[in-house]
Amino acid sequence: MAVPKKKTSKSKRDMRRAHDSLTPPGVSTCPQCNEPKQPHRVCPNCGFYKGKEILSGED
Repeated sequence: MAVPKKKTSKSKRDMRRAHDSLTPPGVSTCPQCNEPKQPHRVCPNCGFYKGKEILSGED
């Protein structure tokens, strides 16, 4: 079984983990109701996508 010969320093350990952080999702505004929404998705507030009503209001 492979065992490390030397202790990994905090610097090397943290450099390896530098790319593990999470990025927040992108946010754009809906052109119909000006509410925040994720890009390329139907607006959860008004139900429009690309100027067309996808979800009806009686849900």
